[in-house]
Order: sequence, then structure tokens, then C-alpha cells
Amino acid sequence: MVAPPLSPHHEILFRRHTGNPILTAADWPYAANTVLNPGATKLADGTTVLLCRVEDRRGHSHLSVARSKDGVSDWEIDPEPTFAADIDRHPEEIWGLEDPRITFVEELGQYAVAYTSYSSGGPGVSLALTEDFRSFERLGVVMQPDDKDAALLPYRIGGRWAMIHRPITTRGAHIWISYSPDLRHWGDHRIMLEARAGAWWDARKIGLSPPLIETDRGWLMIYHGVRETCDASIYRLGLALFDRENPEQLIRRGDRWIFGPHEQYELVGDVGNVVFPCGYTIADDGDTLNLYYGAADSTIALATGSVQAMLGWLDRYGQLECVTRRAA
Repeated sequence: MVAPPLSPHHEILFRRHTGNPILTAADWPYAANTVLNPGATKLADGTTVLLCRVEDRRGHSHLSVARSKDGVSDWEIDPEPTFAADIDRHPEEIWGLEDPRITFVEELGQYAVAYTSYSSGGPGVSLALTEDFRSFERLGVVMQPDDKDAALLPYRIGGRWAMIHRPITTRGAHIWISYSPDLRHWGDHRIMLEARAGAWWDARKIGLSPPLIETDRGWLMIYHGVRETCDASIYRLGLALFDRENPEQLIRRGDRWIFGPHEQYELVGDVGNVVFPCGYTIADDGDTLNLYYGAADSTIALATGSVQAMLGWLDRYGQLECVTRRAA
């Protein structure tokens, strides 16, 4: 498959690393079918940690850590699975662990990892805490099937924890926000962002990509939209901005996608036509964003962008909240 040339008239918000894909199954110190969809964070010493989804030839996934000083090369990968299914104590993990998203929670002094636990009843959201990405405290299922694409906000909102997630309901596949007093019991569920209807690039099915990005203008969301064609599904990325004090309040939403599959490693793989980020890190300048994403459900790639450029793009091309809801 050969991609057509990119139009020179579209504004480029993310630039792919020239060494993509930066991690493949061939880099793993043990047998793996594919590596994809990593959560990401940067430790106090500057080390980039990727918590990678690793799929075996059964089709079951576990999570494994890769560490790098520069976030690009010389990855040190754990010699065996870092965080694997514990079926005896957590039967909801019987078909594996998928798509982690990492949030550092200063109040707890720990990292919260929201991940998909694939039970016999379908995918649900589970939560775990870790200080070092070597040992984990499981909190168990927090959102029942079918639900996924979850991430915790880094601090309480109005005295409660808040989690973004994507249940599939009779209303469709939209992004929701829910609240909890203790990280274990969740309620006050509300739709945060709806999939649009009709021929839009993000019609019918959307989901959170990496955790929300806190800015001085609000919470910046990078989300994925799925367009169903007669041949396949195409996963692309879009932007939305939410109120900082009331994150369920949408401020602006982009009306077009900003990043989609184009390179060979994104077009061809176990699931073609997919770019699927679950994590990012921000450079010391406070603006440069390193977006780590799964490419075609087969490898891990890196693209670099600017938080301020994304906010500027939303100013130019985003619809105000009231206009977006009428258009949906």
C-alpha cells in the first residue's frame, strides 16, 4: 500500500520522528507478536518510561516497561512482563491487559495507571497505583464492560477524583467523565464529548487518546475518531478544549482531524490505518510535546508537536461549544 502525497495546504501540528517506528517486537527480550499503545511519563531524573502493551501470539496482552534517557533511543526493556494478568485474584484480566494511560498524582506520590482489563464479559476499565513501575497495587475494576480509553485527572476536582473514559451505551460510543471520593467507587457519570453523526471523520465512535493536558486556558484533549468506510476503519486524531475548573464543560472542538495514518508502518500491520496514542511527555520548555502512539496495532512510533500550536489551531479552526452541539 502506497499513500498518496500529503496536501501542502494543511497545517502540520505533529511531525513524525525520522527513526519511526522507535520500538518493534524485534526489540523485545522475549517473544512478542506486536508492541503498541504505550502509556508514557517522565521521571524526576529525566528518564522517559513507556508502559507498553505487548501482545503475544495467543492474542492476549500484558504491559511491559521500556526506559530511555532521551525518550527516543537506547531503550532498556524489562526482561520479562512487568505487569501481567493476575487471573486468580483478578479474573477480569483473563484475556489480558491493554492500552494503559499514566497520570502522576502528587497527592498520593504515585502514578495512577488506568488500563483496559479484558474480561470474559468484555473490556472494562481497571486502575492500579505504582511508585516505580516495578510493583503495582491493583484497585480492580472501576468501570464495567464495555468501557475503555480511560485516564485519571491528576488532582481532585471539587473535592472528588475525576476519570475520563469511553463506555459503549445505547446512545453510542462517546467520551464520558465520572467522579469518585476514593478512586474505587464511581458515579455522577456525564457525557463529556459526543461522537458526531453523519459523514464527519469522528462520527459514531470516539475515545480519549492520551491523558488530558493541563494548560493555562483549560484541559486540552487529544482524542481519536473512527471513520467507518466500505473497506476498513480509519483512526485519526482531533482536538478539544475543556474548562479547567469544570472539565465536563466543552469550550472548543476542532472540526477537522489533525493527524492520521499515512506512513507505511501506520497503514499496514495487524490493524491497518491506525494511529493510537496513549501517552505523552512534555519537554523542559513546557511546550514541546512528545506523543507516543501505536502504529497499525503493530509498532510504537513518536511524533512531536507544540501545546501552544494546538491551542492556536483550536482558535482558528475550533467551533465554540454551542455551535459544536448544534452541528452534532
